[in-house]
Amino acid sequence: MLCYNVVTMKIKKLDYLIELTYDASYKGYVADVVNLFGCMSQGKTKKEALANAEKAIKAYMKVLVKTGKNTDIVRRSVGTPMPVAYA
Repeated sequence: MLCYNVVTMKIKKLDYLIELTYDASYKGYVADVVNLFGCMSQGKTKKEALANAEKAIKAYMKVLVKTGKNTDIVRRSVGTPMPVAYA
């Protein structure tokens, strides 16, 4: 995924956590971008939901650039136990 560093306007590649949840009423998947508050999308298949989430991430980052907010995006790794089902 490519995005802009808001301060320097350089393109960087960042990793995102995307939680896919099946929505029975929609009969498809909701893709929640965990790293970006409020950034979500959906699709009838997992593949479509992930593709739509990528578009949503790009749009989210463009809004940050347009608003001109002096926002730092920092990558951190935190060691924490994780259930085997998620590993």
